[in-house]
Amino acid sequence: MANEMLLCLQASILFQDAAAVVSFNNTSETLQVIYNASVLVTGDTVAAIIPASEHVQLPANTTVVPSKGKIITPGFVDTHRHAWQTAFKTLGSNTSLAEYFMRYGEFSPAKKSFTPEDVYIGQLTGLYESLNSGVTSILDHAHHTWSNETALAGLQASVDSGARTWWCYGFHNLSDATWVSNYTREDQIADFLHIAQHGPWRKSDTVSLGIAYDNFAVEGAAEIDRITSLAVSQNVSAFTMHYLGGPWSYANSPQLVNQYNFLNTSIPIVFSRASYLIVEDAELLRSTNQYISITGESEKTLRTRRRTQPVYYGQGSLGIDTHFTYSADIVGQARMWLQEVRLRLYAQVLDHWDIPPNNPMSVEQAFLLAARAGGLALRRPDIGVLVEGAKADLVVFDGTSPNMLGWDDSVAAVILHSNPGDVEHVLVNGEFRKRDFNLVIPGNSQIRQRFLASAKRIQEIWKQMPPPVLEGPFPYTPGVNYSDAVTADVVRGWENGYLSS
Repeated sequence: MANEMLLCLQASILFQDAAAVVSFNNTSETLQVIYNASVLVTGDTVAAIIPASEHVQLPANTTVVPSKGKIITPGFVDTHRHAWQTAFKTLGSNTSLAEYFMRYGEFSPAKKSFTPEDVYIGQLTGLYESLNSGVTSILDHAHHTWSNETALAGLQASVDSGARTWWCYGFHNLSDATWVSNYTREDQIADFLHIAQHGPWRKSDTVSLGIAYDNFAVEGAAEIDRITSLAVSQNVSAFTMHYLGGPWSYANSPQLVNQYNFLNTSIPIVFSRASYLIVEDAELLRSTNQYISITGESEKTLRTRRRTQPVYYGQGSLGIDTHFTYSADIVGQARMWLQEVRLRLYAQVLDHWDIPPNNPMSVEQAFLLAARAGGLALRRPDIGVLVEGAKADLVVFDGTSPNMLGWDDSVAAVILHSNPGDVEHVLVNGEFRKRDFNLVIPGNSQIRQRFLASAKRIQEIWKQMPPPVLEGPFPYTPGVNYSDAVTADVVRGWENGYLSS
């Protein structure tokens, strides 16, 4: 009775008469599309999915949103992001990962050029970009933690955005040769503990605290135990790290993490990229129920994934990575990864001079990778699915837009034909974050002006900055050298004979 009274007091929203609701069958673990149905949201929860043939008595304080022709889906999940970098947008359109390390990353000049205001407004604007495209949950690898002030700025922006965010405090060694910082590891731990006890996330229903740490392969056992013990003692919501491997270093592999008895814990651990994952790593991920974040667009552009790398590990989710260079649209990432998987698995047959009669990956699998898999990676079965009792993180697509008009398969319509302009409404935790194609942002005009001022200042600094000299030994991996890739010229053809005019 008490629960029924509470539901009556909470505000409800009915998305009425949608053309399709992309739900989920927990028994078969497959998508279940319900055609001609309505979705009732009460408070922060999906209260019911109502087929047109059924009649339900609605709560008295229900807001009805007409949804004819619409496709309603769960919110999408991004399991790897650095949102603070938004001010760099378009500067890195032709960058390599080698240049990124020196010019744009956590150890680049950014740490002495970005003010707390730059971090705050960049983080906020970046998360708004995600919400605009229907991404409702973001695992943020927050390596803007160069000081107490810049750390708090990014966290506060995450809270203010309204996005469901796992904000993972980046622990790093800031005493590199380019700029020695007095922000020591002790300072970082003290700041993290203060945030854990008093940070603004504690008053948020959508932001939780995690840790990001990339030094399993370079720091000693005592320091690694210090960080992992901190994660356990504070019961963090997530722990994340980059895992590149091969010539790139950053060899934070599942096997290495497992040596510290940290992999098989209650904390969800996400290995971003996992470029050189091997069979033993994949087996550990399965046995401990930990996940990787596939950042397909980033990996193709920055070339961190080997040609022979397995294309899917079963414990995979999707991430954006460096979103100043790539779209924050997870549906777009799912589409790109779908076609990448198809290409690679077709090739395994064609290379043996056989003809594959089947398509190796379906749009349904791509959809699950973009939504439910991210929820599972964060051990949150109540996100990334649109079912009764799940969190009310959902997206309403306009199925009558020019590029979606005429769809028959709602999942294919979203994965293959939609774009962020088709996203009409976005709810996070039962609250509108985008409504009628517009973000719900208090003071939107002032936020835009603040961001543009910050971006202009940052971009001017970087445009005046000479590019790094990338010759000789690669500084992060002994025995590895820089070596130029072939450069394409689509007008005159490639000079080395791979492509002639």
